[in-house]
Amino acid sequence: MKDFNITDQGEVAGGIFTHVSFKNHEQVVFCNDQETGLKAIIGIHNTTLGPALGGTRMWNYSNEAEALNDVLRLSRGMTFKAAISGLNLGGGKAVIIADSRKDKTDAMMQKFGEFVNSLSGRYITAEDVGITTHDMEMVKMKTNHVSGIPESMGGSGDPSPVTAYGVYMGMKAAAKYKYGNDNLAGRKVLVQGIGHVGETLVHHLCQEGAQVIINDIHQDRIDEMVTKYGVKAHIGSDIFNADFDIYAPCALGATVNADSIARMNCDIIAGAANNQLAEEWSDEILLAKKGILYAPDFVINAGGLINVYSEIAKYDRSESLRRTEEIYNTTLDIFRHAEIEGITNHAAAVKIAQARIDNAK
Repeated sequence: MKDFNITDQGEVAGGIFTHVSFKNHEQVVFCNDQETGLKAIIGIHNTTLGPALGGTRMWNYSNEAEALNDVLRLSRGMTFKAAISGLNLGGGKAVIIADSRKDKTDAMMQKFGEFVNSLSGRYITAEDVGITTHDMEMVKMKTNHVSGIPESMGGSGDPSPVTAYGVYMGMKAAAKYKYGNDNLAGRKVLVQGIGHVGETLVHHLCQEGAQVIINDIHQDRIDEMVTKYGVKAHIGSDIFNADFDIYAPCALGATVNADSIARMNCDIIAGAANNQLAEEWSDEILLAKKGILYAPDFVINAGGLINVYSEIAKYDRSESLRRTEEIYNTTLDIFRHAEIEGITNHAAAVKIAQARIDNAK
Protein backbone atom coordinates (compact mmCIF):
# COMPACT_ATOMS: atom_id res chain seq x y z
CA MET A 1 0.00 0.00 0.00
CA LYS A 2 1.20 3.47 -0.82
CA ASP A 3 2.49 5.26 2.27
CA PHE A 4 0.53 8.40 3.07
CA ASN A 5 1.79 11.27 5.16
CA ILE A 6 -1.02 12.66 7.33
CA THR A 7 0.13 15.70 9.26
CA ASP A 8 -1.24 17.06 12.54
CA GLN A 9 -3.15 19.62 10.49
CA GLY A 10 -4.97 16.82 8.66
CA GLU A 11 -3.24 17.36 5.32
CA VAL A 12 -2.82 14.27 3.16
CA ALA A 13 0.16 13.79 0.88
CA GLY A 14 0.33 11.05 -1.72
CA GLY A 15 -2.98 11.36 -3.54
CA ILE A 16 -5.99 10.12 -1.59
CA PHE A 17 -8.08 9.92 -4.77
CA THR A 18 -5.73 7.22 -6.08
CA HIS A 19 -5.62 5.30 -2.79
CA VAL A 20 -6.22 1.58 -3.35
CA SER A 21 -9.25 1.62 -1.00
CA PHE A 22 -10.78 4.86 -2.27
CA LYS A 23 -13.90 3.77 -4.20
CA ASN A 24 -15.78 6.94 -5.14
CA HIS A 25 -16.09 8.08 -1.53
CA GLU A 26 -18.09 11.28 -1.16
CA GLN A 27 -16.16 12.76 1.74
CA VAL A 28 -13.23 12.01 4.03
CA VAL A 29 -12.77 14.19 7.11
CA PHE A 30 -9.60 14.36 9.23
CA CYS A 31 -10.20 15.41 12.83
CA ASN A 32 -7.41 16.62 15.10
CA ASP A 33 -7.47 18.15 18.60
CA GLN A 34 -4.20 18.48 20.49
CA GLU A 35 -5.84 19.30 23.82
CA THR A 36 -7.71 15.99 24.09
CA GLY A 37 -5.33 13.95 21.95
CA LEU A 38 -8.04 13.19 19.42
CA LYS A 39 -6.89 11.97 16.02
CA ALA A 40 -9.79 10.63 14.00
CA ILE A 41 -10.87 10.05 10.41
CA ILE A 42 -14.50 10.00 9.24
CA GLY A 43 -15.27 8.35 5.92
CA ILE A 44 -18.55 8.95 4.10
CA HIS A 45 -18.80 6.58 1.17
CA ASN A 46 -22.31 6.96 -0.22
CA THR A 47 -25.51 8.74 0.86
CA THR A 48 -27.84 7.75 -2.00
CA LEU A 49 -30.18 5.78 0.26
CA GLY A 50 -29.92 8.09 3.27
CA PRO A 51 -27.48 9.55 5.80
CA ALA A 52 -24.27 7.59 6.29
CA LEU A 53 -24.62 5.63 9.52
CA GLY A 54 -21.69 3.63 10.84
CA GLY A 55 -19.88 3.02 14.09
CA THR A 56 -16.71 4.58 15.40
CA ARG A 57 -13.75 2.28 15.96
CA MET A 58 -10.97 3.11 18.42
CA TRP A 59 -7.81 1.18 17.68
CA ASN A 60 -4.12 1.62 18.27
CA TYR A 61 -3.16 1.60 14.60
CA SER A 62 0.52 1.17 13.82
CA ASN A 63 0.41 4.31 11.64
CA GLU A 64 -2.02 6.83 10.18
CA ALA A 65 -1.94 5.27 6.72
CA GLU A 66 -3.26 2.03 8.22
CA ALA A 67 -6.10 3.96 9.88
CA LEU A 68 -6.98 5.68 6.60
CA ASN A 69 -7.09 2.38 4.75
CA ASP A 70 -9.34 0.91 7.43
CA VAL A 71 -11.88 3.75 7.41
CA LEU A 72 -12.10 3.73 3.61
CA ARG A 73 -12.75 -0.03 3.50
CA LEU A 74 -15.14 0.06 6.45
CA SER A 75 -17.26 2.95 5.15
CA ARG A 76 -17.67 1.27 1.76
CA GLY A 77 -18.73 -1.93 3.47
CA MET A 78 -21.37 -0.01 5.41
CA THR A 79 -22.91 1.21 2.15
CA PHE A 80 -23.45 -2.37 0.99
CA LYS A 81 -24.53 -3.53 4.46
CA ALA A 82 -27.33 -0.96 4.64
CA ALA A 83 -28.40 -1.56 1.06
CA ILE A 84 -28.65 -5.34 1.24
CA SER A 85 -30.46 -5.12 4.59
CA GLY A 86 -33.16 -2.92 3.08
CA LEU A 87 -32.33 0.10 5.26
CA ASN A 88 -32.68 3.69 4.07
CA LEU A 89 -29.13 4.52 5.05
CA GLY A 90 -25.85 5.31 3.38
CA GLY A 91 -22.42 4.06 4.32
CA GLY A 92 -20.02 5.77 6.67
CA LYS A 93 -17.51 4.92 9.36
CA ALA A 94 -15.07 6.61 11.71
CA VAL A 95 -11.81 5.55 13.32
CA ILE A 96 -10.04 7.10 16.29
CA ILE A 97 -6.31 6.43 16.49
CA ALA A 98 -5.81 5.53 20.15
CA ASP A 99 -5.63 2.67 22.64
CA SER A 100 -9.14 2.36 24.09
CA ARG A 101 -7.77 0.82 27.29
CA LYS A 102 -5.31 3.64 27.98
CA ASP A 103 -5.98 6.79 25.97
CA LYS A 104 -9.73 7.25 25.90
CA THR A 105 -11.27 10.09 27.93
CA ASP A 106 -14.73 11.66 28.12
CA ALA A 107 -13.25 14.91 26.83
CA MET A 108 -11.87 13.13 23.77
CA MET A 109 -15.26 11.59 22.97
CA GLN A 110 -17.03 14.93 23.43
CA LYS A 111 -14.57 16.60 21.08
CA PHE A 112 -15.22 13.85 18.55
CA GLY A 113 -18.93 14.61 18.93
CA GLU A 114 -18.23 18.21 17.89
CA PHE A 115 -16.61 17.01 14.67
CA VAL A 116 -19.55 14.70 13.95
CA ASN A 117 -21.93 17.60 14.56
CA SER A 118 -20.05 19.76 12.06
CA LEU A 119 -21.19 17.39 9.29
CA SER A 120 -24.83 18.41 9.86
CA GLY A 121 -26.29 14.91 9.77
CA ARG A 122 -24.49 13.53 6.70
CA TYR A 123 -22.80 11.11 9.09
CA ILE A 124 -24.44 9.45 12.11
CA THR A 125 -22.08 7.68 14.48
CA ALA A 126 -22.54 4.62 16.71
CA GLU A 127 -20.46 2.01 18.55
CA ASP A 128 -17.77 -0.23 17.17
CA VAL A 129 -14.58 -1.86 18.43
CA GLY A 130 -13.22 -0.07 21.49
CA ILE A 131 -16.33 2.09 21.98
CA THR A 132 -19.08 1.69 24.60
CA THR A 133 -22.57 3.06 25.20
CA HIS A 134 -21.00 5.41 27.77
CA ASP A 135 -18.81 6.83 25.02
CA MET A 136 -21.93 7.42 22.93
CA GLU A 137 -23.38 9.33 25.88
CA MET A 138 -20.36 11.63 25.75
CA VAL A 139 -20.74 12.10 21.99
CA LYS A 140 -24.45 12.78 22.49
CA MET A 141 -23.56 15.77 24.67
CA LYS A 142 -22.22 17.51 21.56
CA THR A 143 -24.42 16.20 18.74
CA ASN A 144 -27.77 14.58 18.03
CA HIS A 145 -26.26 12.69 15.09
CA VAL A 146 -25.53 9.62 17.17
CA SER A 147 -27.23 6.25 17.66
CA GLY A 148 -26.65 3.32 19.97
CA ILE A 149 -27.13 5.48 23.04
CA PRO A 150 -28.35 3.79 26.28
CA GLU A 151 -31.99 2.76 26.52
CA SER A 152 -32.27 4.95 29.62
CA MET A 153 -31.74 7.93 27.29
CA GLY A 154 -34.35 6.73 24.81
CA GLY A 155 -31.88 4.93 22.57
CA SER A 156 -31.60 1.35 21.34
CA GLY A 157 -28.76 0.46 23.69
CA ASP A 158 -25.71 -1.68 22.97
CA PRO A 159 -26.03 -3.05 19.41
CA SER A 160 -23.45 -5.81 19.88
CA PRO A 161 -25.91 -8.51 21.09
CA VAL A 162 -28.00 -7.98 17.95
CA THR A 163 -24.88 -8.06 15.78
CA ALA A 164 -23.94 -11.39 17.35
CA TYR A 165 -27.45 -12.76 16.83
CA GLY A 166 -27.29 -11.90 13.13
CA VAL A 167 -23.90 -13.60 12.78
CA TYR A 168 -25.36 -16.65 14.52
CA MET A 169 -28.25 -16.66 12.03
CA GLY A 170 -25.84 -16.30 9.12
CA MET A 171 -23.65 -19.10 10.44
CA LYS A 172 -26.66 -21.41 10.73
CA ALA A 173 -27.66 -20.53 7.15
CA ALA A 174 -24.14 -21.39 5.98
CA ALA A 175 -24.33 -24.71 7.83
CA LYS A 176 -27.69 -25.41 6.17
CA TYR A 177 -26.20 -24.75 2.74
CA LYS A 178 -22.97 -26.66 3.38
CA TYR A 179 -24.17 -29.60 5.45
CA GLY A 180 -27.85 -29.87 4.56
CA ASN A 181 -29.02 -28.85 8.06
CA ASP A 182 -28.41 -25.87 10.30
CA ASN A 183 -27.74 -27.75 13.53
CA LEU A 184 -24.46 -26.52 15.03
CA ALA A 185 -24.40 -29.03 17.90
CA GLY A 186 -21.06 -30.81 17.88
CA ARG A 187 -19.56 -28.50 15.27
CA LYS A 188 -16.12 -27.14 16.13
CA VAL A 189 -16.25 -23.35 15.88
CA LEU A 190 -13.20 -21.11 16.29
CA VAL A 191 -14.23 -17.63 17.45
CA GLN A 192 -11.38 -15.15 17.01
CA GLY A 193 -11.88 -11.96 19.05
CA ILE A 194 -13.90 -12.09 22.27
CA GLY A 195 -15.22 -8.56 22.55
CA HIS A 196 -18.88 -7.76 23.17
CA VAL A 197 -19.98 -9.38 19.90
CA GLY A 198 -17.64 -12.35 20.14
CA GLU A 199 -18.75 -13.20 23.66
CA THR A 200 -22.44 -13.10 22.78
CA LEU A 201 -21.77 -15.32 19.76
CA VAL A 202 -19.95 -17.77 22.05
CA HIS A 203 -23.01 -17.75 24.32
CA HIS A 204 -25.36 -18.68 21.44
CA LEU A 205 -23.01 -21.39 20.19
CA CYS A 206 -22.55 -22.94 23.63
CA GLN A 207 -26.31 -22.99 24.17
CA GLU A 208 -26.70 -25.01 20.97
CA GLY A 209 -23.99 -27.44 21.94
CA ALA A 210 -21.21 -26.40 19.57
CA GLN A 211 -17.60 -27.15 20.51
CA VAL A 212 -16.22 -23.62 20.86
CA ILE A 213 -12.56 -22.65 20.65
CA ILE A 214 -11.61 -19.04 21.37
CA ASN A 215 -8.66 -16.82 20.50
CA ASP A 216 -7.96 -13.24 21.56
CA ILE A 217 -5.01 -10.88 21.92
CA HIS A 218 -5.91 -10.23 25.58
CA GLN A 219 -5.10 -13.11 27.92
CA ASP A 220 -7.41 -11.80 30.64
CA ARG A 221 -10.39 -12.08 28.26
CA ILE A 222 -9.41 -15.63 27.34
CA ASP A 223 -9.19 -16.63 30.99
CA GLU A 224 -12.54 -15.01 31.73
CA MET A 225 -14.33 -16.77 28.85
CA VAL A 226 -12.80 -20.18 29.62
CA THR A 227 -14.05 -19.90 33.20
CA LYS A 228 -17.47 -18.49 32.28
CA TYR A 229 -18.39 -20.79 29.38
CA GLY A 230 -16.10 -23.79 29.74
CA VAL A 231 -14.75 -23.30 26.21
CA LYS A 232 -11.29 -24.24 24.98
CA ALA A 233 -8.65 -21.63 24.16
CA HIS A 234 -6.19 -21.57 21.31
CA ILE A 235 -3.11 -19.67 22.40
CA GLY A 236 -0.81 -18.06 19.88
CA SER A 237 -1.11 -16.38 16.51
CA ASP A 238 -1.03 -19.47 14.30
CA ILE A 239 -4.69 -20.39 14.59
CA PHE A 240 -5.37 -21.62 11.07
CA ASN A 241 -3.67 -24.98 11.46
CA ALA A 242 -6.07 -25.82 14.30
CA ASP A 243 -8.80 -28.41 13.87
CA PHE A 244 -12.20 -26.70 13.44
CA ASP A 245 -15.23 -26.77 11.13
CA ILE A 246 -16.21 -23.10 11.18
CA TYR A 247 -14.02 -20.02 11.48
CA ALA A 248 -15.73 -16.98 13.01
CA PRO A 249 -13.48 -13.89 12.77
CA CYS A 250 -14.85 -11.32 15.24
CA ALA A 251 -11.89 -8.96 15.63
CA LEU A 252 -10.32 -6.83 12.91
CA GLY A 253 -10.43 -7.48 9.19
CA ALA A 254 -8.14 -9.06 6.57
CA THR A 255 -7.52 -12.27 8.52
CA VAL A 256 -8.71 -14.18 5.46
CA ASN A 257 -5.85 -13.78 3.03
CA ALA A 258 -3.72 -15.84 0.67
CA ASP A 259 -1.42 -16.96 3.49
CA SER A 260 -4.14 -17.95 5.98
CA ILE A 261 -6.31 -19.58 3.30
CA ALA A 262 -3.42 -21.85 2.32
CA ARG A 263 -3.37 -23.18 5.91
CA MET A 264 -7.14 -23.41 6.49
CA ASN A 265 -8.91 -26.75 6.68
CA CYS A 266 -12.34 -25.50 7.77
CA ASP A 267 -15.64 -25.79 5.88
CA ILE A 268 -17.19 -22.39 6.58
CA ILE A 269 -16.15 -18.81 7.36
CA ALA A 270 -18.89 -16.84 9.10
CA GLY A 271 -18.00 -14.08 11.54
CA ALA A 272 -18.68 -10.56 12.77
CA ALA A 273 -15.49 -8.78 11.65
CA ASN A 274 -15.75 -6.26 8.84
CA ASN A 275 -13.63 -6.65 5.69
CA GLN A 276 -12.56 -10.19 6.47
CA LEU A 277 -11.14 -10.70 2.97
CA ALA A 278 -7.80 -8.96 2.51
CA GLU A 279 -8.39 -8.99 -1.26
CA GLU A 280 -12.12 -9.00 -1.88
CA TRP A 281 -12.17 -10.59 -5.33
CA SER A 282 -9.22 -12.97 -5.33
CA ASP A 283 -9.37 -14.37 -1.79
CA GLU A 284 -12.86 -15.81 -2.15
CA ILE A 285 -11.79 -17.54 -5.36
CA LEU A 286 -9.01 -19.17 -3.35
CA LEU A 287 -11.59 -20.19 -0.73
CA ALA A 288 -13.88 -21.67 -3.39
CA LYS A 289 -11.02 -23.75 -4.79
CA LYS A 290 -10.55 -25.25 -1.32
CA GLY A 291 -14.28 -25.82 -0.91
CA ILE A 292 -14.61 -23.30 1.94
CA LEU A 293 -17.98 -21.53 2.06
CA TYR A 294 -17.72 -17.81 2.83
CA ALA A 295 -20.71 -15.94 4.30
CA PRO A 296 -20.17 -12.29 3.24
CA ASP A 297 -19.38 -10.27 6.37
CA PHE A 298 -21.47 -7.21 5.55
CA VAL A 299 -24.51 -9.46 5.15
CA ILE A 300 -24.38 -11.48 8.34
CA ASN A 301 -23.00 -8.78 10.69
CA ALA A 302 -25.78 -6.30 9.84
CA GLY A 303 -27.74 -6.91 13.05
CA GLY A 304 -26.08 -4.04 14.89
CA LEU A 305 -26.88 -1.62 12.09
CA ILE A 306 -30.47 -2.87 12.01
CA ASN A 307 -30.67 -2.23 15.75
CA VAL A 308 -29.26 1.31 15.74
CA TYR A 309 -31.43 2.15 12.72
CA SER A 310 -34.41 1.54 15.03
CA GLU A 311 -33.70 4.91 16.65
CA ILE A 312 -34.34 6.55 13.27
CA ALA A 313 -37.15 4.29 12.02
CA LYS A 314 -38.80 4.14 15.48
CA TYR A 315 -39.15 0.41 16.02
CA ASP A 316 -38.33 -1.54 19.21
CA ARG A 317 -35.79 -4.23 20.10
CA SER A 318 -38.21 -7.08 19.31
CA GLU A 319 -38.63 -5.72 15.79
CA SER A 320 -34.86 -5.37 15.49
CA LEU A 321 -34.47 -9.03 16.38
CA ARG A 322 -37.21 -10.04 13.93
CA ARG A 323 -35.49 -8.16 11.12
CA THR A 324 -32.14 -9.60 12.15
CA GLU A 325 -33.53 -13.14 11.90
CA GLU A 326 -34.09 -12.44 8.20
CA ILE A 327 -30.31 -12.52 7.78
CA TYR A 328 -30.74 -16.32 7.68
CA ASN A 329 -32.90 -16.16 4.55
CA THR A 330 -30.87 -13.34 2.97
CA THR A 331 -27.68 -15.38 3.35
CA LEU A 332 -29.24 -18.46 1.76
CA ASP A 333 -30.57 -16.32 -1.11
CA ILE A 334 -27.06 -14.99 -1.77
CA PHE A 335 -25.56 -18.49 -1.81
CA ARG A 336 -28.19 -19.63 -4.32
CA HIS A 337 -27.80 -16.49 -6.43
CA ALA A 338 -24.04 -16.99 -6.58
CA GLU A 339 -24.42 -20.64 -7.54
CA ILE A 340 -26.87 -19.87 -10.34
CA GLU A 341 -24.75 -17.07 -11.79
CA GLY A 342 -21.44 -18.84 -11.29
CA ILE A 343 -19.93 -16.01 -9.22
CA THR A 344 -18.56 -15.76 -5.69
CA ASN A 345 -20.80 -15.12 -2.71
CA HIS A 346 -19.14 -11.77 -2.10
CA ALA A 347 -19.71 -10.72 -5.71
CA ALA A 348 -23.35 -11.82 -5.51
CA ALA A 349 -23.93 -9.82 -2.33
CA VAL A 350 -22.28 -6.70 -3.76
CA LYS A 351 -24.29 -7.03 -6.98
CA ILE A 352 -27.62 -7.20 -5.12
CA ALA A 353 -26.70 -4.27 -2.86
CA GLN A 354 -25.44 -2.12 -5.73
CA ALA A 355 -28.63 -2.76 -7.69
CA ARG A 356 -30.70 -1.30 -4.86
CA ILE A 357 -28.48 1.79 -4.73
CA ASP A 358 -28.60 2.25 -8.50
CA ASN A 359 -32.39 1.94 -8.53
CA ALA A 360 -32.63 4.71 -5.94
CA LYS A 361 -30.57 7.19 -7.95
